[in-house]
Amino acid sequence: MSEDILALLKENVIQGRRTQDDEGIDDSMSGKPGVLELTQLALENNISLETIIMQGLTAGMQVVGEKFTTKEYFIPDMLASAEAVGGAMDMLKPHLEASNVATKGKFAIATVKGDIHDIGKNIVAILLRGAGYEVNDLGTDVPTEKIVEVIKEYKPDFLGLSALLTTTMIIMGEIIEALKENGLRDKVKVLIGGAAVSDEYAQEIGADAYCVDGFHAIKILDASQEAKA
Repeated sequence: MSEDILALLKENVIQGRRTQDDEGIDDSMSGKPGVLELTQLALENNISLETIIMQGLTAGMQVVGEKFTTKEYFIPDMLASAEAVGGAMDMLKPHLEASNVATKGKFAIATVKGDIHDIGKNIVAILLRGAGYEVNDLGTDVPTEKIVEVIKEYKPDFLGLSALLTTTMIIMGEIIEALKENGLRDKVKVLIGGAAVSDEYAQEIGADAYCVDGFHAIKILDASQEAKA
């Protein structure tokens, strides 16, 4: 029974079906339980939270990532799956808090000062939550001072910075300098992303990594956690 629920959960993540009302990629599934209903069913059947996340949600998103990489899926397809997983993680959050299940790490993410683009950042945040990270989304047009304050108080393991514009990407370097000035640079790993930036730019400003997209970010984070272990 548990294996059936998890297999269906994974498949519905791949299909991008948040609820039973969604058609998904395969419209023959319309009317059948979606990710939210199956997550609730998994909880009712006492399937562990870790198993729900890893074998259902994360396993499904891994397939979505592969399909996106090979261009079988496009942004709307990926976003539908990511939003379904985000909804499931919202359902699981009180259970995770009550059971003290450890997250993979704390991640703060922001679009830098002067930049209001948030689609890419939002997708990354959803994917990270689905992969088991605790995410603090600071929003868009975030002042450097606020980011420094969050690093001091929230103490995330990782900081994600996004910029779409060449005029705003320079703020990323300013944030890293501000972290140094406040004695925080060695307390957090800084990942950058967005259309304006590159691996070369990450090296230039002293960031720890450049992420092409959310799936790439998860690979980098998971590799970092494995190295730490």
